[in-house]
Amino acid sequence: MTHSTNSMDSAILSARCRRHLAVAAALLFLAVTVASGGDASAAANETEARALFTKFVAAQNAHNAGDVKAMLCSSPSMLLFARGVETRGREAVAARFKKYYEGTWHLEPDMSQFRVAAISSDVLQILVPIVFTRGLPGKAPQDNTFLISQTFVRDATGWHVASILPIANTQLK
Repeated sequence: MTHSTNSMDSAILSARCRRHLAVAAALLFLAVTVASGGDASAAANETEARALFTKFVAAQNAHNAGDVKAMLCSSPSMLLFARGVETRGREAVAARFKKYYEGTWHLEPDMSQFRVAAISSDVLQILVPIVFTRGLPGKAPQDNTFLISQTFVRDATGWHVASILPIANTQLK
């Protein structure tokens, strides 16, 4: 019986080893698949973020409050924090931009310094320096450079701007 028991033990160990090897191979395949897809995912994130941001800047420069509003997140917590004023909600933020458009308002982003960070598959954070040319109606416009931070969220209808934060320090390091 000892020989038979040893043969069964060897068969059980061999089956366990095959299972462990199969699990290890599956995990390795999954890791390689995720790792190789990460670059594609990062590139897709950057492409989508650039497209939304470019469209947003074009609508801003056209002074098209309706198009800007359509790109804003419909959440009441949608945030624009600029000039020391917190504005919340799609309607209020769109109204604030519409007020800016009464004077001089033009954006020139430095897209060579455009950066994207994926927070999750449905949340992206961007940073980009922008020269704002702005002025009150009838006043001479001024150029100011800010580092803009925007958060994009994806819902069932696509990507939307969830927050806009201009930062005075424009140096990306």
